[in-house]
Amino acid sequence: MLAIVNCNQLVTLAGPARPRVATEMGELAIRTDGALLLNDGLVVGVGSRAEIEAVLGPDAEVIDAGGRVVLPGFVDAHTHPVFAGSRANEFEERAAGATYQEIAARGGGIQATVRATRDAALDQLVELGKRYATWFLRCGTTTIEAKSGYGLTLEDELKLLKAIQRLNDETALRYVPTFLGAHDVPPEFRARRDQYVALIIDEMIPRVAREKLARYCDVFCEEKVFTTGEAWKILSAARCHGLHLRIHADQLSHSGGAQLAAELGAITADHLEHCDSVGIAALKESAVQPILLPGSVYTLGSDRYPPAREMIDNGLAVVLATDFNPGSSPTPSMPMILSLACTHMKMSPAEALTAATINAAYSVECGDQFGTLEEGKIADVLIADCSDYRDLSYFFGIEHAWRVYAAGRLVYSRN
Repeated sequence: MLAIVNCNQLVTLAGPARPRVATEMGELAIRTDGALLLNDGLVVGVGSRAEIEAVLGPDAEVIDAGGRVVLPGFVDAHTHPVFAGSRANEFEERAAGATYQEIAARGGGIQATVRATRDAALDQLVELGKRYATWFLRCGTTTIEAKSGYGLTLEDELKLLKAIQRLNDETALRYVPTFLGAHDVPPEFRARRDQYVALIIDEMIPRVAREKLARYCDVFCEEKVFTTGEAWKILSAARCHGLHLRIHADQLSHSGGAQLAAELGAITADHLEHCDSVGIAALKESAVQPILLPGSVYTLGSDRYPPAREMIDNGLAVVLATDFNPGSSPTPSMPMILSLACTHMKMSPAEALTAATINAAYSVECGDQFGTLEEGKIADVLIADCSDYRDLSYFFGIEHAWRVYAAGRLVYSRN
């Protein structure tokens, strides 16, 4: 049994058992001088310091939080965490004026990572993934949604999903797997893209579903990647095989991805930089959660951030995520994302925190298991080295985590 006491702010996010919307996103259910009791990987007590200390046995371990902020571990609901190689050269090219689209057109971008990842063995990808897992934990993240998508052959996509499976077993980070074979059309299929769509539908999806390697299927829906018609075919096939749906939607243009997500009843529509009021209304009508990724907008040097304020004001259960990947958003830091959400999308610090915890947990259909600090929930806990939760988004570019617990086990400690 473990008690965490002397919390200046215990940010429980206790509330309705559903994603939070509208003004609810600003309600964090904070307890001052709060304390937590953990046992067997679960939260078993939430109260004042006096209340928790009164029920402790002689063998209980007590952690003095030292007046710090204690909150749920972050849930990063959109990542690409398994890959080989680096695209620092492309970062340099963009700094010199090249655009992401120009680099991709000459064989860079996703295809550069695909080449490196195809050449890497499973064990190598797992070892690289373990390094990135430590980065997430150091930033206070305890769960990530993890996409494949850098293989684009049956064998290589299976390799990536098996790497994610192993990382879930061999690290303290929790991985929720997503199949993203429709991340791009590989060069060998550029002149016969309909055959690649058929390969995804007829071979990849059935195999992934049969081997239970993914919970979700995602498609990069963009006219120059996969059209709405192609995305509809792929996602419909995935649903027939029992996979739930996510969509990269309206990132680079107004492609109709948000409306497609609504039509198909996807769990999430992600990116949405070009989403308009019609798309927002469609997402609201079908209860699709928008996942906003300001890190990629920042990294690509764009100033077109998704319309978070309009989404919240229209009652959408907004989620924030890093989009961690080797090209357009190479950051595992949820605090950095909180800062971008506040400064560039005019979300309040409380709304941003809700979007990165309980709303994100519901976007991976686990809101009943984690995302808040309530009795019976999994004990994913971040002790942040600050006294006010707003400091998590106010002070940027630093590691806020002092201690991190995943399912009640200490997985990161600064000292």
